[in-house]
Amino acid sequence: MKQIQQIFDTADLLYSQAEIELALDKLGLAITAQFSGLNPVVLCVMNGSVVVTGNLLPRLNFPLELDYIHASRYGDKTVGSELNWLHKPATKLANRAVILVEDIFDEGVTMLALREYCQQAGAISVSCVTLIDKLHNNKTGIPPEFIGLTVPDRYVFGFGMDYKGYWRNAPGIYAVKEEYL
Repeated sequence: MKQIQQIFDTADLLYSQAEIELALDKLGLAITAQFSGLNPVVLCVMNGSVVVTGNLLPRLNFPLELDYIHASRYGDKTVGSELNWLHKPATKLANRAVILVEDIFDEGVTMLALREYCQQAGAISVSCVTLIDKLHNNKTGIPPEFIGLTVPDRYVFGFGMDYKGYWRNAPGIYAVKEEYL
């Protein structure tokens, strides 16, 4: 546990709670403008976006249904591997607008698979929201339609994102020092 605490203690704060709240306000306004009256299904992409989704939902001022989807490439690792499906939504997606809520758009492999799943389930549209877009040139698929903030190409945690299963509860977005990766 000492190393886990040290990760937090030495990390660089990239965004404070207040800066995240402002980004969520802007996302909420943009999403409400596009989806009001469409009766969408919001899918929380577990586990990372549970904090983002929980903070975003009260900012969406229209009727919606909430469900979750869980596919992971990371587990408790810091490097992605093969996609592992853990839960598919119980809500029918056919003939519905779907909003996928992600914590971070890194390479885009998971998001691409989730989009394809929703389209194959009959969704009339699939839009993605991400709190964080990691800036690098190794992207796959379609970028999210709604982006809150950007971060440099560093390993980040906090506000739902983890470091080896820890610090999802950190009240900001932090970058891990290179020597801990």
